[in-house]
Amino acid sequence: MEAGPAPDDARPSSRRRRRLFALLAIVAVTAYVTDQVSKAVALNALADGLPRPFIGDFIRLKLIGNPGAALSLGAGNTWVMTAIAVGVLVAIVFVAKGLGSRAWAIALGLLLGAALGNLTDRFVRPPGGGQGHVVDFLDYNRWFIGNVADIWIVSAAVLIVLLALLGIGVDGRRDRDVRAAKAEAEAERAEARAASDEGSEDGGDRA
Repeated sequence: MEAGPAPDDARPSSRRRRRLFALLAIVAVTAYVTDQVSKAVALNALADGLPRPFIGDFIRLKLIGNPGAALSLGAGNTWVMTAIAVGVLVAIVFVAKGLGSRAWAIALGLLLGAALGNLTDRFVRPPGGGQGHVVDFLDYNRWFIGNVADIWIVSAAVLIVLLALLGIGVDGRRDRDVRAAKAEAEAERAEARAASDEGSEDGGDRA
């Protein structure tokens, strides 16, 4: 019996993959544009530095320049944050090569657009040169101050956790299906080897 295809052969078609890449790109551009436009509006409308109510007492609008990472973490390590952002971009591109899921395309697109948005600030906002301060303006009741990119990052993280809990990989296959396919392929290979060995023994007996 001829062994069936290995699980790794069950990859998305090139047409489907192109559609998924297009979805990822659309989500990334949307995330990037909404982040940058909201920052431009904040820089213009909140230039006086005075806080303004937005959603009751829970969220206020307050403009700051953040030298740290998302959610105002890592202040004082701007170059490290820039290097991490570049690393995240490289990782997203690497992971996206095996893309086979719409949900993963959305999650990676949100991460890509958000990372590009904050990385843009590192190079175009003062003091620039990779050490620029990210524009933050959403004050969550003094817990932390963030921006729209942070919202996309958190949304992507939640979606990725849900996908992990559901056992759905970047390629769109569930973990249990992958394990079952591997077990089936291994069983077929073992059966083929057994049939081959039996044929060899029969040939030896006839000789």
